Amino acid sequence: MRTGAKVGIGVGAAVVVVGAAAAIWGPGLYADWVGPADAAPTLEQSVAPLTDADAADGTWTIGEGSFAGYRLDEVLQGQDVTVTGRTEDVTGSVTVADGAISAATVEVDMSTVATDEANRDAYFRDQALEVGTYPTATFELTEPAPIEEGATAVELTGELTVHGVTQPATVEAEVAGDAANGEPVQVVGSVPVTFADFDVEAPDLGFVTVEDDGSIEFSLQLQK
Repeated sequence: MRTGAKVGIGVGAAVVVVGAAAAIWGPGLYADWVGPADAAPTLEQSVAPLTDADAADGTWTIGEGSFAGYRLDEVLQGQDVTVTGRTEDVTGSVTVADGAISAATVEVDMSTVATDEANRDAYFRDQALEVGTYPTATFELTEPAPIEEGATAVELTGELTVHGVTQPATVEAEVAGDAANGEPVQVVGSVPVTFADFDVEAPDLGFVTVEDDGSIEFSLQLQK
């Protein structure tokens, strides 16, 4: 995704979480919060590219095993650090017709996006993203996305809404699965995001500096 994916998952807001928490509890505790970053989502090795796009025709529902989240880089006390947040509360549907993804709606429950520290997550929900007012992030496909048989790459063009702000988004994704035999189809992707585009300011607190850009990541398990 070049600027989003309904799966858009509050990348920007998470940055504020990190910075604000550091200001409140101090550099030492802040450093203790940063654990290993989650691996970037990838297609499962057992999933083969679609060999018959027509077999995928119909409406698919986002099912169990799906997740969405954010990835951001920062410099903490002179050290490069990567932070990731994740949630499995992802819902929606994808429609395939005539060898193309013709419609897609993805909704993420922002109140459940979590890192490795509860205090950071609380600030993220209540202060940065104001989930009481903006509880979800969404992605809506606006143009058909052709599926090339035997290949995994697909470009998804749509609108990403985070923190009440909607921006155009182009998602560079991968799709694979044995649709012909009724097996689940997996869709994974990542989209660069500029925090300011969603009215989120990346903090610079001296001992921690967060980059102005991050990414939204997702892995969807589609089932009929």
